Amino acid sequence: MTPSRRRKPVRRVKVVPYVVPTTRSRPTFDPLLVPTRWVKFIVALFLVPLLAVLTQTFFTAFARATVSQRLWAGEEFWFFALGAVLWLIAFFGLPRPVIIYVFGHELTHALWVWLMGGRISRFRVGREGGHIVTNRTNFWIALAPYFFPLYSTLAIAIYGLTGLFYNVQPYGRLLYAIIGVTWAFHFTFTCWMIPQNQTDLRDHGTFFSLVIIYVMNLLLLIVLLVLASPQLTFAEFGADIVTNLAAFSHWVVYWFDQFRLGAHHA
Repeated sequence: MTPSRRRKPVRRVKVVPYVVPTTRSRPTFDPLLVPTRWVKFIVALFLVPLLAVLTQTFFTAFARATVSQRLWAGEEFWFFALGAVLWLIAFFGLPRPVIIYVFGHELTHALWVWLMGGRISRFRVGREGGHIVTNRTNFWIALAPYFFPLYSTLAIAIYGLTGLFYNVQPYGRLLYAIIGVTWAFHFTFTCWMIPQNQTDLRDHGTFFSLVIIYVMNLLLLIVLLVLASPQLTFAEFGADIVTNLAAFSHWVVYWFDQFRLGAHHA
C-alpha cells in the first residue's frame, strides 16, 4: 500500500454471520461449562511442540534435497523461484492489487462454506474490504484464506483440465512460474493481513488461529517439497518425523528427570 498524506482507513476482511439477532439473551452460568476459546487455546499449546518437530523436519529435508539431491538444479525450482521473486518485486515496488486479494479472500471463504454444506446469501468485495453472509461458519471457513492458496489451486486446476484436451507439457515451466507468483501472492498478503486485527483470527482466538495457519501453510510447503524432489517421498518424510519425535521425547524425558532430581536434592 503506497503511503499518502491523508491517512486511509485500515482495510479489513471479515466473515459476517448469516443471522445477527437484534437482542441477545444473557447466557446462564454453568460452572462445569468450559469456553470453547479456552479449549482451542489448550489445543494450540499442545500443537506447538509438534509444530517445532515438523518445522525441524521440513528444513532438514529441504537442506538435504537442496544440497545433496541437487533440487536447486531442477527447472521446477528455478521457475518457481523466478515467479516468487518477480512477485516480491511487484509487491514491494508497485501498488498492491488489494481488490484481487480481497476477491480471492472472500471467494475462498465461500468455497469452504460450500464444501461444508453451507449456503451463501451475500458476497461483497471492495477495495476497503469485503464479507460474505452465510448460514455456516467455523474456524476452517474463517481461516481458509490464510492457508489455502486459491489462485495457485486455480492455476493447477486449469492446467490439468486443459491437459485433457491439449498437449500442455511444453508449458510446464510456465506453470511452475505461475505457481511461484500465486503462492508468493498468497504468502505476502497473508503476512500483510494478519497484523491488521482481523476478525477472522479474533473470533476463534488469535493464538489458536495463528497456530492453525502456520501448520497448514507448513503442510502445504511439505507437499510442494516432496512433489518437487524426485528423491524424497512422503514415506521418507514421515519416517523423519517419527525419528525427530522420538528425539524430542527423549529430550523432554531427560530434562524432566533433571528437574525431578534437582527438586529431590533441594
